Amino acid sequence: MNTVEWANGTVRLIDQTLLPLEQVWVECSTYQEVGEAIRSMKVRGAPAIGVTAAYGMALGALQYPGSDPVEFVSHMRQVADFLSRTRPTAVNLFWALEKCLAVATEAAEGGVQAARDRLLETGHRILEEDIEANRKMGALGAALLPDVATVLTHCNAGALATAGYGTALGVIRAAVEAGKRIDVYANETRPLLQGARLTAWELVADGIPVTLITDNMAGYFMRQGVISAVVVGADRIAANGDVANKIGTYSVAVLAKENGIPFYVAAPTSTLDLSIPSGDEIVIEERDPREVLYLAGKRIAPEGVAVRNPAFDVTPHRYITAIITERGVARHPFHEALWVMGKDTVRRPIKPRAPRTEGRCD
Repeated sequence: MNTVEWANGTVRLIDQTLLPLEQVWVECSTYQEVGEAIRSMKVRGAPAIGVTAAYGMALGALQYPGSDPVEFVSHMRQVADFLSRTRPTAVNLFWALEKCLAVATEAAEGGVQAARDRLLETGHRILEEDIEANRKMGALGAALLPDVATVLTHCNAGALATAGYGTALGVIRAAVEAGKRIDVYANETRPLLQGARLTAWELVADGIPVTLITDNMAGYFMRQGVISAVVVGADRIAANGDVANKIGTYSVAVLAKENGIPFYVAAPTSTLDLSIPSGDEIVIEERDPREVLYLAGKRIAPEGVAVRNPAFDVTPHRYITAIITERGVARHPFHEALWVMGKDTVRRPIKPRAPRTEGRCD
């Protein structure tokens, strides 16, 4: 499944806000449209956001009307700044923007058209490398699962959250491909129901047995001995192994620890942020209160009630059994293993920016 692709000078995305009832492709012809697609979660998932942002930079290069290399680089910095304001937590966004800015700056010395070509090549390469990384993570993670297992996952870390195959669901897919008998319990993932709408949709399509549960049922099934392991994705991983992921992940990790169930995180090295020592420094996005107040277009709470809507939480490394990357499996002490795996990743001078708030009520 291709979540994002380049097609004739446009970026094509599956509109994930409409799944599973409708499968609609959105075409973005400007970097501004790409930014809106990221902000509105038409595309979501840290790796997919990184790929999309890289293609957004390629579109931004095409939108530059002149031929002056210096002005071109200045324009590209403005494009990167715009895209950096869409969502602040997923580090792959800033990783991709920094990589593309470095390419634009270097390639512009050979002319604007050369820089445009290089930026598009960079987008293609980031997409291909993401799929390759997912396959490698899948194989490494599959080896950690029993031959017969029921795996709990939270949110969607599948093909829809990446360029294809998936991180957490990639581990599950690889285990099934290896002949293991894997059943999946998928948390529905309030408030936007990514588990119910997206994870369940992917697994049903693949013929992998999946049972949908509400988020507050996870502890019950763990205590009943139903769950063999938990596998989730990540949006940012600090140097000490603290992990930011979809809101509710922390609760699942605590419950897993209490019940003696291994808790695995699957993420590419582009999700590592070794510039921050712990999860305390991760910026947590707060989204529109209407996501909590409404369900399927109908209000479910009284007028006048206060709402908080953080999109992510941070799971301290002490609750994590292992972090699976394409370069190996990291275990405690995480900081040593993660440094070896991610020491050559680009440092990120582009910092998370406050999202643009047009049309928001928070």
